[in-house]
Amino acid sequence: MTRNPDGTWDKSKLPSRHVTEGPSRAPHRSYLYAMGLGTREINQPFVGVASCWNEAAPCNTSLMRQAHAVSEGVKAAGGTPREFCTITFTDGIAMGHERMRSTLVSREVIADSVELTIRGHSYDALVGVAGCDKSLPGMMMAMLRLNVPSAFLYGGSILPGVWRGKEVTVQDIFEGVGAHSAGTMSLEDLCDLEQHACPGDGACGGQYTANTMACVSEAIGLALPLSSALPAPYLDRDAYAVATGKAVMQLIERNIRPRDICTREAFENAAVVVAATGGSTNGGLHLPAMAHEAGISFTLRDVAEIMRRTPYLADLMPGGRYPAKKMGEAGGMPILLRTLLDAGLIHGDCMTVTGKTLRENLEGVVFNEDQDVIRPVSNPLSPTGGVVGVWGSLAPEGGIVKVAGLGHTKHRGPARVFDGEEACFAAVEARDYKPGDVLVIRYEGPRGGPGMREMLSTTAAIYGQGISDKVALITDGRFSGATRGLCIGHVGPEAQAGGPIALVRDGDIINIDCDAGTIDLEVDPIELEHRARDWKPRVTDYATGAIWKFSQTVGPAYLGAVTHPGGVAERHVYADI
Repeated sequence: MTRNPDGTWDKSKLPSRHVTEGPSRAPHRSYLYAMGLGTREINQPFVGVASCWNEAAPCNTSLMRQAHAVSEGVKAAGGTPREFCTITFTDGIAMGHERMRSTLVSREVIADSVELTIRGHSYDALVGVAGCDKSLPGMMMAMLRLNVPSAFLYGGSILPGVWRGKEVTVQDIFEGVGAHSAGTMSLEDLCDLEQHACPGDGACGGQYTANTMACVSEAIGLALPLSSALPAPYLDRDAYAVATGKAVMQLIERNIRPRDICTREAFENAAVVVAATGGSTNGGLHLPAMAHEAGISFTLRDVAEIMRRTPYLADLMPGGRYPAKKMGEAGGMPILLRTLLDAGLIHGDCMTVTGKTLRENLEGVVFNEDQDVIRPVSNPLSPTGGVVGVWGSLAPEGGIVKVAGLGHTKHRGPARVFDGEEACFAAVEARDYKPGDVLVIRYEGPRGGPGMREMLSTTAAIYGQGISDKVALITDGRFSGATRGLCIGHVGPEAQAGGPIALVRDGDIINIDCDAGTIDLEVDPIELEHRARDWKPRVTDYATGAIWKFSQTVGPAYLGAVTHPGGVAERHVYADI
């Protein structure tokens, strides 16, 4: 895409030509004039600026400000921004109750709604501004699906709270619930803690899902270098927003699209970064889903194999010592990527939204020796990644576990089976379990939940009770990035699909070895065949609405829990209409 000799834009191959060009589009243009646009603005590329702003939670409250700043950058570079909002869901508020079933569904709704807005209005490019767990992958999925020139901007993390002289995050409150049930924290202290842990705007302040996927956005090339570093309340972030708006205009001019950027090698880089930062196990769900949009096969096994050979380098909560803002202060993703590139652990030739390769972006970046948040590859926190996969007779399609900071990586014990999280949480709160048990929460998978809930309330309660090193927990659902302890999620096939997890009974011995990458059910296969004859799928409460629709189309977790055939089946790409 190039400009005309007089500096105006040639829109002959841009999608917006379908609503702005020629006499037949006079009615369409009349709506644009009604909103204050002039002829010059109508003749420029239209850039959709999608924001996940809402007042549901602090992770989203700064996004409108940053979206406006993106628009200023688009205007300065000769484009016409068109702002719109989509939904987003906040896992922290949904955690531990029925509403959590909506969160993974929201990832699909975000991607779908952004797609439909861009398609329906014939926008030429997309800048996505997001701040919470599902909105980051949802926005990037839309970019890869549409394949118009696109750039991503993270809204930024929250600052840590301070309680009694100690930096705290929302994770401390969830674990405080367990400490209160164990009698080691008073109700007064718990209520005081809850008023200090979250001081303002921004996503949860550890290497939980939002910050993990923000690191992914830079590693995969969709976000400007260092744009994820500054916390949301810092107004300096707005400069990155303006720069992102300018960058997307350069992408239009050079016709650089998301699928030029997000190649197989770029997804491998992203998986390396999830492992190196001790990131959320949800990275093992969202990376396959994003790749699916581009027609790239990148499964949980692919993710796990890369993670297993990646050193764990970033000393971030929950497995490590530091909140997310310390990563930015240490030099952010450029410092981490520099040490990974120098060690040959990532591909440097991948294109990025700067119009340069990853290696070119890192020219002049020198590892910061005056910090201890990001380790050099020569001195890792551990030689293998902070997240690993497991396979075996209990999980033929695999499972995933965060081992960052975890000493308890092997466990063999009797199963204690719960059909749904509420039953398990009630048992944990009543301390109705024994050291050595393997708590099994099933029928929480993508179809069986439906919605594949996270289990932070339960895992945090166990941790708060001080017994997380003596029990294990497995589920066909998910875990929050803030989960600590030997907790294996995404176990597949899920119970609703008749996977082995559906056949487990109380007292069955389960053997877990994260070092070897195995998870086995020590029950005779003939006995499992007998149990399978009596098994039937669970009837859920959801027989209509969005969650029912999700349950009818969603695929297995190891493929990303996606709801449509993806890029491999497409007959046309929106960007080429």
